[in-house]
Amino acid sequence: MPKSYTSQHSESAGVPDSADLRQRESEAIRNAYLNTQQSRSTLNSPVHASRTSILPFGESSGLLSHSDGLQGYRTVPGTPRGGLSRRASYASMRIRPLSRAHSYLRRSARAASISAGPGQEGDQQAGTASIVRDDRMWYDQMTSVDWVKDSIADAYRVKELRARKDWRGRLQASFDGAQGWILVAIIGCVTAGIAYIIDVTEAAIFDYKTGFCSRRWWYSKRKCCSGANVCEEWSRWSSLVTEDGGDNLWLDFGAFFIWVVGLALLACLVTLQTKTVISSSVAIATLDENLGAGHYGKSEDHEDVLSPTRQAARVAQRPPLIYYPGAGSGVAEVKVILSGFVLHGYLGARTLFYKTIGLILSVGSGLSVGKEGPYVHVATCVGNIASRMFTKYSQNDGKRREVLSASVAAGVAVAFGAPISGLLFSLEEVSYYFPPKTLFRTFFCCIAAALSLRFLNPYDTGKIVLFEVRYVTHWRFFELIVFVLLGVMGGVTGALFIKASRFWATTFRRIPTIKKYPMVEVLIVAVITGLTSFWNRYTRLPVAELLYELAAPCDAFLNTGSGLCPTEERIPDTIRYLIAAFILKAALTTVTFGIKVPAGIYVPSMVVGGLLGRTVGHAVQLLTLKYPDFGLFGGCPVDGNPESCVVPGVYALVAAGATMCGVTRLSVTLAVILFELTGSLEHVQPFSLAVLIAKWTADALEPLSIYDLLTDMNAYPFLDSK
Repeated sequence: MPKSYTSQHSESAGVPDSADLRQRESEAIRNAYLNTQQSRSTLNSPVHASRTSILPFGESSGLLSHSDGLQGYRTVPGTPRGGLSRRASYASMRIRPLSRAHSYLRRSARAASISAGPGQEGDQQAGTASIVRDDRMWYDQMTSVDWVKDSIADAYRVKELRARKDWRGRLQASFDGAQGWILVAIIGCVTAGIAYIIDVTEAAIFDYKTGFCSRRWWYSKRKCCSGANVCEEWSRWSSLVTEDGGDNLWLDFGAFFIWVVGLALLACLVTLQTKTVISSSVAIATLDENLGAGHYGKSEDHEDVLSPTRQAARVAQRPPLIYYPGAGSGVAEVKVILSGFVLHGYLGARTLFYKTIGLILSVGSGLSVGKEGPYVHVATCVGNIASRMFTKYSQNDGKRREVLSASVAAGVAVAFGAPISGLLFSLEEVSYYFPPKTLFRTFFCCIAAALSLRFLNPYDTGKIVLFEVRYVTHWRFFELIVFVLLGVMGGVTGALFIKASRFWATTFRRIPTIKKYPMVEVLIVAVITGLTSFWNRYTRLPVAELLYELAAPCDAFLNTGSGLCPTEERIPDTIRYLIAAFILKAALTTVTFGIKVPAGIYVPSMVVGGLLGRTVGHAVQLLTLKYPDFGLFGGCPVDGNPESCVVPGVYALVAAGATMCGVTRLSVTLAVILFELTGSLEHVQPFSLAVLIAKWTADALEPLSIYDLLTDMNAYPFLDSK
């Protein structure tokens, strides 16, 4: 039998030596590597089976589209970007000639390969260079980040950078390591600057509801009167109409009502400018804090689970989904984004601009909203925009989320003037991936934000928060019983607030007119707020200033009025006045949360708890004054000072923290916030005890926090790392 050429060659050549084997092995690996570069994958379509023109994969192609024309999961266009577009779902976009579909396989082949031969060395080097340069993974709207893919891409980038041993390579490596520190410092400073603008502007706009400064109209009341409550330079609106220039209660009420309604509607109008429409193929209910979003029936979907064609037709018939990134606080969405979910445009410059303007107007209108929660969203927008400065973060979504974690902490730091609390908030509440190096950078970002805000001095007091208090009277042992009671009451109040928010959202906000025209709900809430808030001083004050008055100790005591520093005879009147304010403020906070304006829940929930705690504090104070010889009160001094034994402000702050814990389920972060607001180590134990009791109570009554409720009702694909 004639032998083949290969057999004859083998017999004539004998047994090949080791060098020949190595050469053949190297050639086989190089061929496999080149074949990997030229291959194209074909995936089965889970939804649609329509064929389109055969297009190669590229950076602008959808991650879920197929090279053979089979369309996969329908993708949604995102926010346009400069340079390369992130609208990755359309085949008509510009396609890069080099595919990234098998970049992981290429890296694996490159790592396992031996040095290339003379004829193919150039091709292999070109392929390797493209892998290093082309490390961006483009994610579609409503998809999730590939943490492993982004981690591998960053590892190869760092390895390539450290491979250079010359002075230029070492310099580039040093600059690469410093980029994170430079970035978080910029984020902290810019966040503090935006917070300064918001604080100063909203304070002046808020005071316009009651009057104006006659010498400088753009001054707030605090700045016009140099910190005093009343001064001659501050004039009421009724003085412009009356003949004698005196005050008229009903004219002042009319001006107050017009300002509240007008500013609230203007805030809603600004917020509606962030309207974003998403294809109905994304089966998600809503993307803001309107808990009344419609959910598609699960029973109908279950009937068609075995009929993909009918299921696709039904999905196509659904109306597009609409959400407003500028509405609400944005904390729940930021938490989901940090877990890897992709929401294009939610952290963009457009959202930042409208959110800032809308926040100034909504807080200035006097609605029961806070600015602390939206500060988190604003700071995260700053971090997302600033990360575009360096390709290390702009082209790696996994690395960028490390920067966003630091940005979240900076938002809390400027909101409460508590840098340590900002760090703990990012670690405890929102961050999904928090390596040790991010911990130190986040703390640096918080310090930069706090120092920058102190330098800007928004309150003209040298402090970065308005409601910073100091206690000099130590708490008594019998007060532990009351602190435990306040913890239970705060937990119950927080749980009831969550249940009431769910009930209000699933009943009132399901009305077709309210769902179709969000401004109608804002108008209704603003009218109710304007009609009811004017007649009670504690509901008329801004929430931050009210919280300060509730928590502050008294220097003098009055025998008239319904102030917070009454004598023994006036304490019952103060208690009744506080109960009325508590009921009204709790109702307004419930119906306001979720309307289409920038609105936070942190300080409003603390104010509701503060009113409750101050009421309990005055009741305990009255008992100690009436029964000084009672056994539990035996250690209290009797010197005529109502606060010589019991300080109602401590009860207010303890209940404020307990109520906020019941709403948000923050624990360690909240205890540290209260400590940084008071600066008193003596009262850390009552704060911590009340927070623990409130969390246990709220978890027993309502397992979901307010942000867990938002995540659940909005059907976010969030997997809790805890």
